Amino acid sequence: MPGARPRRASAAVALACALALAGCSSLNGDDGSGTSVFDLVPGMCVLAPSHEEVSVELAAVTTVPCEDPHELEVFALVEYPEPTDSATQAGSSFPGDAMLKDFADGACVGAFAEYVGVDYRDSELFFTYLVPSARSWQAEDDRTVLCLITTTGEQLTQSVAGTGW
Repeated sequence: MPGARPRRASAAVALACALALAGCSSLNGDDGSGTSVFDLVPGMCVLAPSHEEVSVELAAVTTVPCEDPHELEVFALVEYPEPTDSATQAGSSFPGDAMLKDFADGACVGAFAEYVGVDYRDSELFFTYLVPSARSWQAEDDRTVLCLITTTGEQLTQSVAGTGW
C-alpha cells in the first residue's frame, strides 16, 4: 500500500503471523485492498498476513466478520503516555522497542478483563499487540498500542467480548 504508515509488530504477532493465525470482526470485512492498522478498533477481526507477507512492520491487514473462523481480535487501543517532566519532554523521541513492549504488556493485560469479562490469568485466551514503529512515531506522531486477543487452539467463530473465556 503506497503511503501506508507501518506499525511494528511484536515478536508474538510476528510469530502468530508466521503460524498463519487469523483475526475477527463484528464488521462486514474489507474490500480486499486491506484495512490500515490505524483504522482498526476493538471488536474488529483480521486475517493475519501469509508467510510471504510477514514482516516486522505492518501497514494493512484484511478484516473479516467475527463469525468467520479466526484467532485474533482487536480488544484495546492504548495511548503511550507523554512524559510529564519538562526536562524529558523529548516526547517526540522514540522510547525504543523494549520500553514500548514493557508498556504494551502492562496496558494490554490491564484492558483484557474489561473486554473479555475475566482476568487474563484465569482465561484460556492469550494476547499480543502491535506497537508504533520508530518511523510511525516520528512521521505520524503515532503513540497507540493495538492489543489483540489470540488463541493457541481451535479457531474462534464469534467475538470473545464479554464471554468470560
